[in-house]
Amino acid sequence: MLKQIPTHLIAGPLGAGKTSLIRHLLAQRPAGERWAVLINEFGQIGLDAALLTRDEDGLSFSEVAGGCLCCVNGVPFQVGLGRLLRKAKPDRLFIEPSGLGHPLSLLEQLAAAPWEGVLAVQPLLMVLDAAALASNVPLADSQRDALAHAGLLVLNKSDGLDAASRAAIETRLQRALYWTSQGRLPFSRLPMASVAAAATSSAALPDGPLPPAAVWRSAEEPICLIQDQPEGWSIGWRWHPSQRFDLLQVQQWLAPLPWRRAKLVLHTNAGWLAANALQGQALHWQNSEWRKDSRLELIFSGAQDQAALRAAMAACRLA
Repeated sequence: MLKQIPTHLIAGPLGAGKTSLIRHLLAQRPAGERWAVLINEFGQIGLDAALLTRDEDGLSFSEVAGGCLCCVNGVPFQVGLGRLLRKAKPDRLFIEPSGLGHPLSLLEQLAAAPWEGVLAVQPLLMVLDAAALASNVPLADSQRDALAHAGLLVLNKSDGLDAASRAAIETRLQRALYWTSQGRLPFSRLPMASVAAAATSSAALPDGPLPPAAVWRSAEEPICLIQDQPEGWSIGWRWHPSQRFDLLQVQQWLAPLPWRRAKLVLHTNAGWLAANALQGQALHWQNSEWRKDSRLELIFSGAQDQAALRAAMAACRLA
């Protein structure tokens, strides 16, 4: 029976390094333990699960795409989490909400029925961009409100900060901090509370029908999905794995666009590559283990010319 599963909510704004941190934690999983990861992304396509997925026993992944976990009345989240728990029966659970989400609302959901007794929710861990904090880039209200409830603030991207900048941030935050880069965090530094014995919840875990699977009408035609919410506007593509893209042309297309976040896993003329960037930063490409399809997701502050974006994406495809 599922009860008192240690559950870690890894929150933080867009681009702070939540996925990188989870990737480093997964590499430290003790032999014999089963871990599960539930990921929420603002866009409809979903890339974090593809970026994290590893061909390894004992790891299970699920994702809830299309907005904040706590802004959809909880239904997609509850069904997705219930299915993941039944399938994986994990010894430990990690949840990564969207950087545009509301961590405190999600914490309230996890502490209530039907999860009470099933999950042992650990102190909130928040990942922050230390360089952005040093430059006084403001946090969204939902992220700032969660700071006081965090058991640990991980200050990522901190390798370029001097002592004075770090001291100023420490004075401002007044919380337990861990300075790092590239999302590195020892498992021993995860904030943890004691897990008391408890009776298994008598409530059934949520279930429901899966959304219909999107399929390609042809290998040359992508699945393209758009998300429009007050927090932002996104467009994403899934292309058949047989389709290849010109790497230089993709870079030249994306460089001048005013996106807030870009994530992609593409089959290119240089092989399968993954990249992500924030606020128009240059893309840093890495080899990708993902081979099931090519995916690209862009998040903007407001609606864009979707016809122009579709045409530009298609023009990057190699004949």
